[in-house]
Amino acid sequence: MEEIFIKDEFIKLGQALKLAGLASSGVEAKFMIEDGIVTVNGEKELRRGKKIRPGDIIGLEGQQVKVSSL
Repeated sequence: MEEIFIKDEFIKLGQALKLAGLASSGVEAKFMIEDGIVTVNGEKELRRGKKIRPGDIIGLEGQQVKVSSL
């Protein structure tokens, strides 16, 4: 499982996908989320602005990324 680090209290899901390298742009992240292929903590997430906090796990097509704080 990969891990990304954030310095703030939270990061938005679209930004987290870009930070993790799962999406190359905000537009790509938006379409992935709208297509229903992104999960947060095992639940399908359709909101690009969903607040992702340390400890959350983002899933995309078999890949998982854990969010941790700096």
